[in-house]
Amino acid sequence: MKRPVIGIPLDSEEGGGYSKFPWYALRKNYIESVVAAGGLPVLLPHHPELIDDYVAGLDGLLVPGGAFDVDPALFGASSRHETVVLKEGRTAFEIGITRRMLQLDRPVLGICGGQQLLNVILGGTLIQHIPDEISQPLAHEQPNPRTEPGHMVEVLADSLLHRITGEDSFPVNSAHHQAAAAVGPGVLVSARAPDGVIEAIEQPDAAFCLGVQWHPEYHISAADTKIFDAFLQACGAK
Repeated sequence: MKRPVIGIPLDSEEGGGYSKFPWYALRKNYIESVVAAGGLPVLLPHHPELIDDYVAGLDGLLVPGGAFDVDPALFGASSRHETVVLKEGRTAFEIGITRRMLQLDRPVLGICGGQQLLNVILGGTLIQHIPDEISQPLAHEQPNPRTEPGHMVEVLADSLLHRITGEDSFPVNSAHHQAAAAVGPGVLVSARAPDGVIEAIEQPDAAFCLGVQWHPEYHISAADTKIFDAFLQACGAK
């Protein structure tokens, strides 16, 4: 059986920690989740000039999270919150390759920051800092370990996410200070937190286009595993 090839953009740092020179990295549980669901992960350095070459060999794209934010200028904001941290090179590459995959109608899964990036690509906007824009918000940057639940999400009936998980609600972890605000034309909000924060978006007309605000690669519940299984099945896994 040929495993579907899943591209995963790497994170990048200019130096410090692992090496004093610039380096790429990715948490192992992204990779292990793709392998467990039947895929062959391929890690993608940030070379926009290679996007067409990358895409030629990909059956699906997983856009992971990271400790940075999408530039507010990309969704039309006139100011940038003081908490916003940018990785402009990574963002530019992820926008380019995600748009190309969507143009080809190949499966895309966005996780946490990847969901936020997907929302912007699809014409939406972002909350730049949840505590400043949501009344009585939950602790979306949960104080307990990411391997534990942080809060529940409520799932929209008749959505792709509901069909995948079979659940009206389930627990998730939470590690973000931003979230989707408005969504673009044709985009469906398929899950929310109890405080109203958008937790999942999808594009119903696409082969598979799903963004989740939490980190299913930690497999907090059976729903997380089902998300990876459904993504890989859409990519051609048997």
